[in-house]
Amino acid sequence: MAEKDYYKILGVPENATDEQIKRAFRELAKKYHPDRNPGDKTAEEKFKEINEAYEVLSDPQKRKQYDQFRKYKEQGYNFSGFGKGQEFGKGFGGGFHFDLGDLGDLFDLFSDRRFYQERQAHAPQKGKDLLYETTIPFETAVKGGEITIGVEREEPCPTCHGSGAAPGSRTMTCPVCHGTGKVEEFQGLFGISKPCPRCMGKGIIYETPCPVCHGTGKVKKIKHIKVKIPPGIKDGSKIRIKGEGDIGIKGGERGDLYLRIRIAPHSQFERKGDDIYSSVKVDFIKAILGGEVIVDTIDGKVKLRIPPGTQPGTLLRIRGKGVKKTGGRGRGDHYVRIDVTLPKRVTPKQRKLLEEFYK
Repeated sequence: MAEKDYYKILGVPENATDEQIKRAFRELAKKYHPDRNPGDKTAEEKFKEINEAYEVLSDPQKRKQYDQFRKYKEQGYNFSGFGKGQEFGKGFGGGFHFDLGDLGDLFDLFSDRRFYQERQAHAPQKGKDLLYETTIPFETAVKGGEITIGVEREEPCPTCHGSGAAPGSRTMTCPVCHGTGKVEEFQGLFGISKPCPRCMGKGIIYETPCPVCHGTGKVKKIKHIKVKIPPGIKDGSKIRIKGEGDIGIKGGERGDLYLRIRIAPHSQFERKGDDIYSSVKVDFIKAILGGEVIVDTIDGKVKLRIPPGTQPGTLLRIRGKGVKKTGGRGRGDHYVRIDVTLPKRVTPKQRKLLEEFYK
């Protein structure tokens, strides 16, 4: 983006008419003209700025381009210092300096695109990343472990060994991208570079494409991959497996595989954060008098003490029997909900004892 604000230099609004721009230029030019300010270096520099601003704003095409770059600057793009300090747009007065920074596929609009394209066409390119989703058992999520998944990914064609050509076929320069491997789509002032759809970014085509991969050099195959599941992993977490995505172009490295983890529900346990919840049935006599029950945990069966007078729905805690916390900071707890059961029938003797107890 231009480092100077030409509207401010001329003292006019951004929607100024051609007549307003011309009038402002004349007044300022008279004021700062070197003949009126002999030996005044400040006035001389100011006069140069005024001429520079007028040269851009008085030309409809240059002004339109200047306004577009101001708009991109306001949207957060940075165009300073592009091209290793090269100065572009000399016809715009002092020139504009551009830097595409992290915009990726956006090209320099004023420098030699062909050099950039040719250089990129021969550079190795990383393969595509893949995203898969798999469901693991509740116990594996809590304790960790290893699973094997089948992933459909791109592999070099075994017939043409990745070349895309039928055996003995001649190669030709791609007529679409002219050997660069890329094509451009223009959006306003910017050219966006994309892999050529005809040659798939290779820059060459074959007289007779491979009959198996149809000239792509790639086929889809199922690869079985072992994945380590860390203990305590949460539902929806992603695991990155480096180098297990699609194959690259021109010898580029494989992409990565991202595995989204889903956790299957458990018949007895429910997980809340790092804690596990379950329930156990206790007869009303034990709930009143107290005692012990055997409960299932993720680590096996343990004895749980029931305090006298335990009410239905009470949660009793078993420390350290929950999920392993991230960072190795111990484990959560296991909470057991007490479900008090009542007998459907009582004997006459039991009834008499209950009535005495009630009194």
